[in-house]
Amino acid sequence: MSHLAPVSAAATAASTTPPAISAWPDVDSLYRRFDELVKQPMRPIRPAAMAQVMRYFDERCQNSRRLAEQAKAVIPGGVQHNLAFNHPFPLAIAQAHGAHMTDVDGNHYIDFLQAGGPTLLGSNHPVVRQKVDEVLDSCGPVTGLLHEYEVKLAELVCQSLPSVDMVRLLGSGTEAVMGAVRLARAYTGKKWIIKVGGAYHGWSDQLVYGMRLPKTGRMEAVGIPRGATGNTQECNPNDLDALRRRLQLNRLRGGTAAVLLEPLGPESGTRPVHPGYNAQVRALCDEFGALLIFDEVVTGFRVGMGGAQAYFGVMPDLTVLGKCLTGGYPMAGAIGGRRDIMMMLVGGIGTTAKRAFVGGTLSANPLSCVAGYHALLEAQRLDAAGVAGRAGDRLCKGLAGIIDRLGLPYVTYNMGSIVHLQTSGVLLLDTSSLLKLLRVKNEAKARKHMMEEMGAAYTAHGLITLAGSRIYTSLADTDEVIDDALNRFEDVFKLV
Repeated sequence: MSHLAPVSAAATAASTTPPAISAWPDVDSLYRRFDELVKQPMRPIRPAAMAQVMRYFDERCQNSRRLAEQAKAVIPGGVQHNLAFNHPFPLAIAQAHGAHMTDVDGNHYIDFLQAGGPTLLGSNHPVVRQKVDEVLDSCGPVTGLLHEYEVKLAELVCQSLPSVDMVRLLGSGTEAVMGAVRLARAYTGKKWIIKVGGAYHGWSDQLVYGMRLPKTGRMEAVGIPRGATGNTQECNPNDLDALRRRLQLNRLRGGTAAVLLEPLGPESGTRPVHPGYNAQVRALCDEFGALLIFDEVVTGFRVGMGGAQAYFGVMPDLTVLGKCLTGGYPMAGAIGGRRDIMMMLVGGIGTTAKRAFVGGTLSANPLSCVAGYHALLEAQRLDAAGVAGRAGDRLCKGLAGIIDRLGLPYVTYNMGSIVHLQTSGVLLLDTSSLLKLLRVKNEAKARKHMMEEMGAAYTAHGLITLAGSRIYTSLADTDEVIDDALNRFEDVFKLV
């Protein structure tokens, strides 16, 4: 069976519509520009202009500040999720609809965070909410037993993703990655896992390794015993020779269970891969008897109903899903894959079958499943990924024009509805060796602070982004919304 071509009817039908990623960026050109960005002095917002930005938070966000201070007394750092921490303090949101949010002080924002990516339809989509309300009225959010929407959602996922024959629903992307790694080891009988350095695959002990910056190994593995990451390895993105060497060495030590990657490149394409990279990794996995796991927590349904695997025409053995899977509702996580592998996740108490054990009391609850089913149906009906992708194209083209006109060194590019805006370059520093990592340590702090200040300036101009460097567009982002946003971004860039 070929691993290099989509096979599902859904993928074939999707090929008749324009792809959600209209064109893959010129990767070599991007890396040259990344290198230029980090080799020159930073171009932050001027100190006097930054003082003006901070006055916005002092004068216009007093209720958010009060809630943020109140939260610090009972929540470590005052936030439950890293997405919520924004300089100088987290905003408290009162309303979210479509492309916009309103905070507790009544300030309005264009929402380019979209909850970190799940709300492809825009926030609080009315069709999905109506269906959720119906299920809540009939049986509440959870029963502990089988529900029809559990089956409907699984069927729709299997119909949509080319490589997926069966699905096991879990609580989050982190849980799904944990399960996929365990499943790969159980199926192959091998222990080594190779990830692409710089990627984030959740916060399980074994994968807090080489996160966000390649070749940083256990830098963030505080509180994690060395044994937990003892069988986790990393290779730089696009470095196929290094991956081959790893696979060869592992073959002498029992073999590689799986190669785990984000198909756009680490951190949703922050370090983009060449367009043929995934197919070449697939071939290496076949050569060395390793499974290929696609982490499509972000890309699943956001780059089209068939995910990144349909876009690239590469069939992973296992796929990890999250975010868009339940349309922004909680308990969004799943493992999908080939039937023979997935059958090792068979459930039931006291089964005698060899299996990889996973669990979760609230996994596949009716609330999450009805939300996911109807969110994906609406996304399919309305070509949400395509519409959001074209909004991303318009935004990226506009940002590039502003950056060029103002003579700034910033770099912007997009893969459909995932738009990257690199101003400080903190995630692009060269950390390929321990010596280089030590050399850039102080510079990284300064560049991180600049990125935080840029994010604060966007917020003060009515724009909510992911950490000031990533933007998610949605079905709700009309041309008028994008053009309004571009005017606001230009106002920020003029403060530099």
